[in-house]
Amino acid sequence: MIFSREYIGYLARRTVKQLIDAKLITTSDPKGTESKVAAGLIDELSLEDRINEEVRVILEAYSEEMRKSGAQYAEMFKKVKTELARKYKAVL
Repeated sequence: MIFSREYIGYLARRTVKQLIDAKLITTSDPKGTESKVAAGLIDELSLEDRINEEVRVILEAYSEEMRKSGAQYAEMFKKVKTELARKYKAVL
């Protein structure tokens, strides 16, 4: 993941505080709201990690074919990652 969990917690606290200050949301449990926002951020930011792992598994399954055809791992990684991002409708 790009950011540390501590930084994500900070972002969640700041986001909730700004939303409350701007009167865009109301909550009786700011800490609970912060934890839900942090969980959402972590889930979204870890999507790229999950996609990268899936790409590695796919390319490992086709490693022999790639070796025979002379395909470059980095190039294939990028192509497969792009396809999976499209499949999951992710913006990376």
